[in-house]
Order: sequence, then C-alpha cells, then structure tokens
Amino acid sequence: MNEQEEKLLEAISDEKFTEKDAYNIRKNGQSVKRKNNPYIDIVPKEDNKGIDVYVKENTLLGIVHIPVILTESGLKDVVYNDFHIGKNSNVIILAGCGIHNDLHNDTEHDGIHRFYLEENAKVKYVEKHYGEGVGTGQKILNPVTEIYMKKGSSMTMDTSQIKGVDDTLRETKALLEEDTTLQINEKILTDKTQSAKTIFTIELNGENASTHVTSRSVATENSYQEFISNITGNSKCYAHVECDAILKESGKVKAIPEIYAKNVDANLIHEAAIGKIAGEQLMKLMSLGLREKEAEEAIIKGFLK
Repeated sequence: MNEQEEKLLEAISDEKFTEKDAYNIRKNGQSVKRKNNPYIDIVPKEDNKGIDVYVKENTLLGIVHIPVILTESGLKDVVYNDFHIGKNSNVIILAGCGIHNDLHNDTEHDGIHRFYLEENAKVKYVEKHYGEGVGTGQKILNPVTEIYMKKGSSMTMDTSQIKGVDDTLRETKALLEEDTTLQINEKILTDKTQSAKTIFTIELNGENASTHVTSRSVATENSYQEFISNITGNSKCYAHVECDAILKESGKVKAIPEIYAKNVDANLIHEAAIGKIAGEQLMKLMSLGLREKEAEEAIIKGFLK
C-alpha cells in the first residue's frame, strides 16, 4: 500500500496487526490481503462481495481485523460480511472504513454485517468511519448491522464516525434470546452540511435479555443528525437507551424514541438530552487559560471520548 492508503488504515485502526491475528483487508472493492489462524477462518464468498468469518468453539481472545479503504472517486462498494461465533468463544472484531476522495464523483461504501452468536459466545465489535479529500464528491457510508444472539451470549458494539463523512444511514437490528446482553456505544461528529441518521431496532425476546444503547453526537455548522430507536420487550427484560447531543452554530439534532413493552415484566427506559455546551463548562476551562475555541474543542473531545 502507498503512504496515503497506510494513513487511511491508521485513521480507522486502533491496534496494529500481529502475527497471531486473523485479518482481511479490502481496498477499492477487492480483498487485497487475508490471513487465517488455527482458531479463525476467513472464507471469501463465491460472488466476491464479502467474507464469512468462522470463530471456532472455545476460542479465547481471538482477534479479527476487517478494515476497508476506498481511494477511487466514483466507486460504490457493497460488501456482505457474516460472522459465525462458536460456543463459549471470546473474540474482538476490529472493523472500519476510510474514504479518500479528491475528485467530483461520489464515493460510497455500504457494509452489511451479520453476527450469529452461539450459546455463551462473547464479542467486542469496534467500527470506525472516516472521510477525507479536497474534491466536491461526497464520502458516503451506509453500515447495516444485524445481530442474532443465542442463550447466554453477550456483545459490545463501539461505533465512531470520526469526521469527514458527508452522508450516512446507520441501521442496527438485533434479536436477543434469554440471558443475553447487548451494549452499544455510538459516537458521531458532523460539520458543514453533513447528514447522519441512525436507526436501532432491538427485540428482547428471551427472559433476562438486556440492552444498553448510548448515542453521543456533536452537530456543528449546518449539519443534521437524526436518532431513531425502536426497542421491544417481549419478556422479562431490561433496556436503557440514552441519546445525548451537543449543538454548535446551526447544527440540528432530532431524537425519536419508541419503547414497546409487551410483557408486564419488561423494564424499558429512554433518556434524551440535546443542547449547547454549558456556559459553566466553558468558564471553568477558560479560567485555566484556554481560549473559548480551545475550551469548546476540549469539551467536545471529552464528550466523544
């Protein structure tokens, strides 16, 4: 890879690859490098539109990297990745997409990821999105995540839209069986005229299933964000949804919560807070010698950390 492509990888990757890790690197619509290990098999789909990742039963601390980079202006890349997580396994999956677009055609990546967790499986999934380039062509990312959780499994999903993404529709759907836990942490930053919409649809079907969804967003300049959550409790279960947003300049944020209890023992909670940076926060940091803009940046950085 050239220097530009390496920088894109660094922007969306928190950790370097090691010899023990499994990985699949996708560039401009094609898989360019792949490695398996004794516990994790990555198998390309026959139509070359994605991969199947198989994590064997009882795998401990397995790590999979599946980054995507796009540097061709005008390319629309669609990929279907399925993750089959064996019983009693524990795996970290590091994903993300970086787009560099210096020209005038729109560049788009649509990633459809499906997770199938067997009994007592545990997954930590980290996904970062980033766009850059001086062209007028848009950088578009539309991730779809589907999660199917069997008894006793758990999953933590950390997603971040760092900067530079002009338009995104982020959809997450999950079905939880008994004694499962799903935690989702979402962070989104938009500026200029960028637009971001996220939709969470979660069904708590099994007894003692639980989910905690946290969305933190910052909308600056003339950007727009929309947060939609649809949580359904079909049994004795627990759900807590938080939507917190900071506005600057003419930024706009809309939160649309829906919680639907279909069982007397379903405990569903939704909280939302949208507003500008509190004046006392600014004053406190400015009293330490920071200028107003520096103080605002520090608050936003801490909020999205």
